[in-house]
Amino acid sequence: QVQLVESGGGLVQPGGSLRISCAASGIIFGFTTMGWYRQAPGKQRELVASITGRGSTNYADSVKGRFTISRDNAKKMVYLQMNSLKHDDTAGYYCGTAPSNLWRWGQGTQVTVSS
Repeated sequence: QVQLVESGGGLVQPGGSLRISCAASGIIFGFTTMGWYRQAPGKQRELVASITGRGSTNYADSVKGRFTISRDNAKKMVYLQMNSLKHDDTAGYYCGTAPSNLWRWGQGTQVTVSS
C-alpha cells in the first residue's frame, strides 16, 4: 500500500527559507517521477515542482529560481527547498507522482508565509 507522509512545514517570514520533506513507502520509488503540489484556500491544487527518477527537474514559473526539488532514492524521500518565500506561497503542500498524482494524497504540510 502506497503511503506518502509530508513534514517540515511551518510559519516563516517573507524572504525566509524552509525545507519540506516527503517520505514514500510501498512503491518502486526510483523509477517514479515525483512532484510537489500546493493548494491555497479557495484555489485548485497545482503542481509546483517535479523530479524524474534520474534527477531531471521542472518548475512552475511562479517558483522558478526560488524552489529546488531533490530526492534520495535509497531513502525514498523527496524534498523541496523553498527560498525567498512570499505571501503567495502560503498553502498546504503535498507530494505525489507527477505530472498528475496517481496515489492517495497524504495529509500534507502547511506552509504559512507571514510577518
